[in-house]
Amino acid sequence: QVQLMESGGGLVQAGGSLRLSCAASGSIFSANAVGWYRQAPGKQREVVARIGQFGITNYADFVKGRFTISRDYAKNTIFLQMNSLKPGDTAVYYCNLITRDGMEYWGQGTQVTVSQ
Repeated sequence: QVQLMESGGGLVQAGGSLRLSCAASGSIFSANAVGWYRQAPGKQREVVARIGQFGITNYADFVKGRFTISRDYAKNTIFLQMNSLKPGDTAVYYCNLITRDGMEYWGQGTQVTVSQ
């Protein structure tokens, strides 16, 4: 069983930056895919950034050029560097991992609030 724990959320002014971390209980090397999702109040959960097969990275249009997803195999950690934050980025951000055998895991979420 994989356990994920997000951290790094908080309150930041528009234009500021945050770095989210997702610590995994096991090796993320074996994962088929890792990613970050977010859910704002009254809205559906949406994908923010994802690393899938062949290491290919996909970003939602609304974060391209501002956010960067990365992973540190040695630390078993997935990161989301968020720059040029906007009030519309306010949401709970969730870490996601899919293992090679198809099991999907989620973290508990971390709150990101961006003020004007």
